[in-house]
Order: sequence, then C-alpha cells, then structure tokens
Amino acid sequence: MINLLLADDHQMFREGIKQVLSIYSDIKICAEAGSGREVIEAIADQKFNVLVLDISMPGMNIFDLLSEIKKSNPDIPILILSMHPEEQYAVRLLKEGIAGYVTKESAAEELLSAIRKVHSGGKYISTRLAESIAFSFDNYPGNGTHEDLSNR
Repeated sequence: MINLLLADDHQMFREGIKQVLSIYSDIKICAEAGSGREVIEAIADQKFNVLVLDISMPGMNIFDLLSEIKKSNPDIPILILSMHPEEQYAVRLLKEGIAGYVTKESAAEELLSAIRKVHSGGKYISTRLAESIAFSFDNYPGNGTHEDLSNR
C-alpha cells in the first residue's frame, strides 16, 4: 500500500487527483496539505511512502520547502507535480533530491506510473525530458545556460 501525502494549494485540483487515484487499490491518500507549512506539519505527524508536491506552495519557495522536508524526513520520495514545463525546474530539483517530476498537463496514467516508480525507489522523468538531458551533453561543458546558475 502506498500511503500518500497530496500537497497542492488548490482544493479543487486535489479533489480531482483524489478522484483519479481512488480507483487504484494500492494507493491511499492519507493526508492533504494546502501550504508549505501544512506539508511540514503533516510529515512530522505521520509517515508517508510518497509525497506528491506542487512546485508553487504558499508560504515557502520550493527550495526552502525541500530543505525542510529533507531535514525531518530525508527518505520520503518526493514527486513534484507542476504546471511549469520540465525544462524550467526538473533538473535543478532532481539535484535537490526529488524523486520525480510530472507536469499537470500529463495524463492520469503518467501520474500513476510516476507514483509507483518513486515508491519503488526509482526516479521518474518524462521521455521528453530524458531526451533533452541526453542532447544537452552535446554542448557540455560550460554551455552558459541557466543550468550553470545557482538556486539563488
């Protein structure tokens, strides 16, 4: 059984995800969070197998939130669910320790696959992002892109 914490600041979106995942007997949404602070409180109170986390949570930027989560629960696999294109954040967040990245425009089956993959200890990125990363080595090292910048 995958005990999941679903964190997104939009209640209606969380309801939709809950409805999509409710048909799968191996996934149980045990708690929800609508802000960064609620995520921190939830993982302090309960043990989860997977955290599905919106990239834009009120109260904390994603990098600070990931740092706080890793302090209290370093082993929880974090799957980012974002409206932002993968090219914009995914590689940097993978370096910060997330287990996967899925865009909100993805099909429900992709979200399900990603949840199961990160729960089993794997990493999840889309085929498109994997190809983009592979092609980025053509211009490596020091290609002068945004990947060379620090988080700050």
